Amino acid sequence: MSTMQISLKRLLNKKEIAAILQQLITGLAGAGQSALPFAIADAQGTVLMGIAGEYSHHHRVEVEGQCFGWVMGSAEMSAIASLLSFLAAKELEKKQLAQETLDRYKEVTLLYNLSEKMTANLQLQAVATLVLEEASKLIVGNSGAVMFFDPETAETMQLASFGQEFCLQPGQGIIGTIFDTGNGEIVNHVAKDVRRTPAEQGFHSLVCAPLKSHNRTIGVIIIASSDLPISYTAADLKRLNAVASQAAAAIENALLHENKLREERIKSNLERYVPARLVQAILQSNGEISLAPVRKEISVLFSDIRNFTSQCEELEPELVVGYLNEYFTHMVDVIFYHQGTVNKFVGDMIVALFGAPSLVENNQSCAIEAAIAMQQRIQTIPITWIRENFHTGIGISSGKVIVGNIGSPQHMDYTAIGDEVNTASRLQSIAKGGQILVTRSVYEATCDQFQFKDFGSINVKGKKNAIEVFEVVY
Repeated sequence: MSTMQISLKRLLNKKEIAAILQQLITGLAGAGQSALPFAIADAQGTVLMGIAGEYSHHHRVEVEGQCFGWVMGSAEMSAIASLLSFLAAKELEKKQLAQETLDRYKEVTLLYNLSEKMTANLQLQAVATLVLEEASKLIVGNSGAVMFFDPETAETMQLASFGQEFCLQPGQGIIGTIFDTGNGEIVNHVAKDVRRTPAEQGFHSLVCAPLKSHNRTIGVIIIASSDLPISYTAADLKRLNAVASQAAAAIENALLHENKLREERIKSNLERYVPARLVQAILQSNGEISLAPVRKEISVLFSDIRNFTSQCEELEPELVVGYLNEYFTHMVDVIFYHQGTVNKFVGDMIVALFGAPSLVENNQSCAIEAAIAMQQRIQTIPITWIRENFHTGIGISSGKVIVGNIGSPQHMDYTAIGDEVNTASRLQSIAKGGQILVTRSVYEATCDQFQFKDFGSINVKGKKNAIEVFEVVY
């Protein structure tokens, strides 16, 4: 960040700083003397404080060697210039910290978006292209590639690329060495690296990360510069490793999609969202269980971590993803145990259905039992940071909604649509950390099994009348 972004005028406009400066200037004059004449001007010479005129001394106000103002007056005024330089340095630090926080947030958001897009795509070339596009948004370079090595055929597949061509031969050259060792590297002077091959000679610098799955390297992802003397940093390698860790799993899934039978792929995907005991029934059903859109009486549960973005701003993206995966693992286990179906993950939010795709008796009770168990399970997760920072609000509604495969011929999602879905989402949005809010329909179906207290009424978009809300006491 340029120090020219520090505004001396804005600094002087702060009341507390202006008051301190006046006191110091008065003090420099000495007891019984009138204030020393002075002027404080910006880098262009515009006087911001004091009186314009001819002065014997001009003292620079600077940060990191760049001048952004002057203090003019006597020799004693150098102390004022030093103070302003110190205050400006502190302002710069604040701005730099804010920018770093924003950059970190953007990285986390990009990684989440990448994960979501990759999960929805099982075409190998499309996944690789997506990975390379997202990596190039994080790291500057005019060439890049995602490469896969097939151990059975000993052949290399360049799944996606832009700019100059790359070559991967295990154990040969810089890229081949990185593949063999399984450790990412930064090479900022390719021409001086004795490992380089003729194919790598054309690059000035590169950063390369291995694609690793199940403790084995399946390929590499590379970003390189051939015409600009870019010096890649440890931060660039960290970002590329984060992308590579997600990309490897996505590429393996895409390969599995191409090589496995369709039923096995469907079964594998279903078991991530539907209790395992239902998967076989769905696959073997003769009409008893249908994924076609149908109106059903179900309960809908929305759960979301309060202040998730602010809680995670100071964490490394890889750590955030790891914490979320740990959290989701526990929450999904609880939902499955109570006969629920995980409908979707939206960022840190979980949407679960009770009563679809298969009938669940007393689905309202199951939903509340799951919600209570989810709140309690968080406090047993063996990661202190999660226990201290993940506070979830949960909303539950029940009634008739449309559930089934909804979408276009090219892409469909198994989901639920209806007022009760919107209501559950609204309850979740107003629930505080640790709270479980339910509608009257859920309360009436379970009031003899659980304790509640009246939460009041709220308005929901699309409904003329306010709805009554109850809080589960547990």
